[in-house]
Amino acid sequence: MSAQEQILTHARLVLDDEVIDGTLVIRDGRIAAIDHGASQAAGAVDCEGDTLLPGLVELHTDNMEKYFQPRPKVEWPGRQAALAHDAQMAASGITTVFDAVSIGDVDEQSMRHRALDEMCQALSQIVHDGLARVDHRLHLRCEVSHPNTLARFEALSSSPLLGLVSLMDHAPGQRQFASLEAYRVYYQGKYQLDDAAMNAFMATQIDNSQRYSAEHRRAIAASCRERGLAIASHDDATVEHVAESHEYGTRVAEFPTTREAAEASHRAGMAVMMGAPNVVRGGSHSGNIAAADLVELGVLDILSSDYYPAALLDAVFRVAAMENGYALPRAVATATRIPAEAVGLDDRGRLAAGLRADLLRVRLIDDHPILRRVWTAGRQVH
Repeated sequence: MSAQEQILTHARLVLDDEVIDGTLVIRDGRIAAIDHGASQAAGAVDCEGDTLLPGLVELHTDNMEKYFQPRPKVEWPGRQAALAHDAQMAASGITTVFDAVSIGDVDEQSMRHRALDEMCQALSQIVHDGLARVDHRLHLRCEVSHPNTLARFEALSSSPLLGLVSLMDHAPGQRQFASLEAYRVYYQGKYQLDDAAMNAFMATQIDNSQRYSAEHRRAIAASCRERGLAIASHDDATVEHVAESHEYGTRVAEFPTTREAAEASHRAGMAVMMGAPNVVRGGSHSGNIAAADLVELGVLDILSSDYYPAALLDAVFRVAAMENGYALPRAVATATRIPAEAVGLDDRGRLAAGLRADLLRVRLIDDHPILRRVWTAGRQVH
């Protein structure tokens, strides 16, 4: 066995449509072979019956922001923050991550405004310097109701890391906040506003949405189509929202808030994404449709860790264990093959000869997946 070859044997291999007991060979950063049965080759690593599955592909996480601002009004140096985030991705089994950064925010004093360029630059730098453990891409979350969103998008749209753009509108009275009372409770508590200040805040957000959302949504979607960038919708709630998203060439339906929107998105060929924390916690923290309900309907296509990276691997196995859940290969595909395909990455997300050796070795203890090893392009990173 050469220095560039690794043999992993006595493993449960999660393939596209089945789980087999077998052996996987890594050579020069790629999967060279998959065989049934055990290998007797010298130097083969005995996986002791652990499960081998593809590395997780995360399309939507704002986890990096937490490292740039670990506490309110506390900002952290860029490279250190990016590397700490990268380490957590590897430790969570996420080998490809689309780091979500927001353009536009309802809070004009938010660190998202101040740190946007720094986050993008720090991410690019650790990738360029070969310091990253996992494969990082950029996901621009565009708040289309913000006055400066289009200009900021155009300034960042040439980044070589950019691979996904989502179109959002968090104005009151629609989508995630169809209930004005729910909007008021959430933001009044978050920003400690009195009633008069809250009324003015809501009026500003509604006015901005009416003035900018439609124009920005059309312009950004057109730019993405020209550049071949994948588009995601966000918080669609009605069939009309879904029809609009489909018209713009949307590939991923992020966090639809209702059953009708999820089913319509799935029928339209968009991959329906739900949050892994929704699965782990047993429901949406916002009171929207539960991910488990969409699993039962067969319309949940992609899982995302969203705000809690370790939830992704946990949710995969929970979906496989549900009474009306998915078989393990399909459950694994929600965090590997399907998200990879949705953004045009055809070199990962499956255990198959010729693909990148992005791999996880997992042991189930009391039905909970314990991550034991992580490889990115054949290099052990955890």
